[in-house]
Amino acid sequence: MASTVLNTAQLEMLKMMAKVTQPEVLNELKQVVSDFFAHKAQEEINRMWETGELNENKIARFKHLHERTSYK
Repeated sequence: MASTVLNTAQLEMLKMMAKVTQPEVLNELKQVVSDFFAHKAQEEINRMWETGELNENKIARFKHLHERTSYK
């Protein structure tokens, strides 16, 4: 059986999760983590917009984007 090596962030999360004993607390924690990553994504989108990496034309092209896995 292969062993899994956890990084520092994963180990810290495990330590914090050991204190979670109620489903309500778990749900609240999951929401906080979700909000954190949504905020980070929005920051990156804003950065891309400000640098010109993202603009109205590129967003319009997403409507016609078809990235599918080809199966042979």
